[in-house]
Formats: sequence, C-alpha cells, structure tokens
Amino acid sequence: MAAPDNRTTPWTFVLDEPLRILVVDDDPILREFASVYLGTPSATIETACDGVAARMRLGQAAYDALLLDIEMPQLDGFSLLEEIRSDERLRHLPVIMLTGHDDIASIDRAYQLGANSFATKPVNWRQLSYQIRYVIRTSRTEGLQAGSHDPLPESGSGLTPGATEHDVRNFLQSVIHRADALKQQLPVNDRARFSEQILGLRLFAQQAFSEYSKAAWSSTADCAHRAEVADQRNAAVENRTISDRKSDNVQDLQL
Repeated sequence: MAAPDNRTTPWTFVLDEPLRILVVDDDPILREFASVYLGTPSATIETACDGVAARMRLGQAAYDALLLDIEMPQLDGFSLLEEIRSDERLRHLPVIMLTGHDDIASIDRAYQLGANSFATKPVNWRQLSYQIRYVIRTSRTEGLQAGSHDPLPESGSGLTPGATEHDVRNFLQSVIHRADALKQQLPVNDRARFSEQILGLRLFAQQAFSEYSKAAWSSTADCAHRAEVADQRNAAVENRTISDRKSDNVQDLQL
C-alpha cells in the first residue's frame, strides 16, 4: 500500500478547542517555539520565565494546562508543582513536566509529586500537542466522574454573602471546569446542539475570572502603595520631631 502523500493532506490543528495553556521555561527560545507551534486559532499560549513568574500568573488567571520545566532559577519546577498540588484551587490543574532530563529519578519524582505527564527535550511539538490534548481531556473526564470539583453553593448567585477572594476564584474556575467536562460527556447529537451555549458560558466565566484577578491584583498593589506612602509620612514626622528636639537643645544651650 502506498504511503499517503502529505503534500495533499489538509493541515489540521491538534488543539482545536478553546484552551489557555501556560508554558514555564527559562529558555526564551523554547518559550517562543511553544507560542508558535502550540498556539492555534482556538488555543492561547502564555509563557513565564521561571517558577516565581508562573506562580504570579497562576494567581491571576485560569489555565487548562501547565507545561513546566524542571530546572529554573529562583523556583524550580518540582517546587512549584508541590505548591500547585497543595493549593485547593490548583490541585486539579493538568501539569506536564518538560525537561532535558529523562533519567529515572526525575521521571519518578515528577509523578510522585503529582505530574500528569512527562515530556523530554528536544521537543516534538506535534506529538506534544496530542499529549496536551489527551491530558486535558482525561483530566476533565476523571474530574467529572470522581466529583473532584466542589459542589456549587445553593444560593442564587452561587456565592455566599461572606465570600472571600479565594471563594470567588474557586466558583468561577469550577464553572469553567464543569463546562469543559460537560462538553466531553454529552452525546454527539447533544454536543452539536449545546456546544455554542457551553462555549459561551465557559468564555464568560474565564473572562470574569481574569477581570476579577486583575482587580484583586490591582487592589493588592494599591494597598502596598498606600502602606509605602504611610511609611514615608511616618518617617517624615519622625525626622521633623528629631529636628525640633535638636532645635530645642540648641536654644537651651544659648540660654
């Protein structure tokens, strides 16, 4: 049988559904390649240069998967993975470890810490695309079957009157995960009927999550700025007090 002619085979995107993926690696070339080879009209690829920057992004936005390098400055991949799996909001996030190490110890430790998959460099980007898609779909299906997502509150708004920032983020992310899982579980006919509504719900929740995270981050920055201003004012008052005391002492000596 003759081999298929790849020149006449239409190109298709592997990541052909709305996705938001975070790639964390201290190599700027790999980050650029990831944006080019993994990005599609449906999939958005964001990057971070190390674990600290990734931690900040994970606190600001919701992602469908995380590609995480092991060896990085400041905060390595293993340490960040431990933090993710101990965080109630992030513990179900699919994580694929991406590294030049293919030794048994690195592989074992990655899975022991909770990684969903493991890929080695140099990267076969097409294969990695399929791997990402499989990990995301499997994670969604397992989450729905195991009931891993917290049940939604019974109140009309979905949030309790005393909801904290953490509660708001959990609620919005649970909507995103449930929309993804529902799409995978629906029969083919129903999926075609409801895909537009499910996609609209997911995009709304993801946008709300992003906007709320930005507002919360801005509020935190404002608080830090106000604290800095207050410290400067206190220092100025203290300096004036010291200056006044010196002036009084000089006057006493003159008398």
